[in-house]
Amino acid sequence: MARWLILAGVILTVVGVAMHFAPWLFNWFGRLPGDIRIESERSKVYFPITSMIILSVALSVILSLFRR
Repeated sequence: MARWLILAGVILTVVGVAMHFAPWLFNWFGRLPGDIRIESERSKVYFPITSMIILSVALSVILSLFRR
């Protein structure tokens, strides 16, 4: 369990640093066809459905490779 928590922390740190120093790498997230964006004068609501499906598939593939 400790290894998984350390690995998750390292991954979150790498993603955070990438988002800070290279924000253009994540411009696609939330802007794919199938992602719902509702913007009004007072509020903005995002439902990144397609982006979450792609992220879920990618994580499933990565985790299945580590299990072998």
